[in-house]
Amino acid sequence: MVRSLLLFLLTAIAEIVGCYLPFLWLRKGGSVWLVLPAAISLSAFAYLLTLHPTDAGRTYAAYGGVYIAVAVFWIWYADGVRPDRWDLLGAAVCLFGMAIIMFGPRAQ
Repeated sequence: MVRSLLLFLLTAIAEIVGCYLPFLWLRKGGSVWLVLPAAISLSAFAYLLTLHPTDAGRTYAAYGGVYIAVAVFWIWYADGVRPDRWDLLGAAVCLFGMAIIMFGPRAQ
């Protein structure tokens, strides 16, 4: 369970970094060279998705909840916008949904 959660966290960070760097280039006047580490990060994201222990559909569905929660904290870290209680509640609901999808009992 801890391995899955850490893998989801790493996957989300790789995706967010891979999307944030081109944003810095295109919207904030950053260097075009940001595209190279962005491509590496998005490649890592795609690779990390293959390491999850369950089938792809369930992995993608559960990953969405983790991505949302990480993105809420990313705006705090990267943009200096502190999440409010509604952001945190929404992130908690998404994580709860992820836990149901990933760790709920399954019929064999």
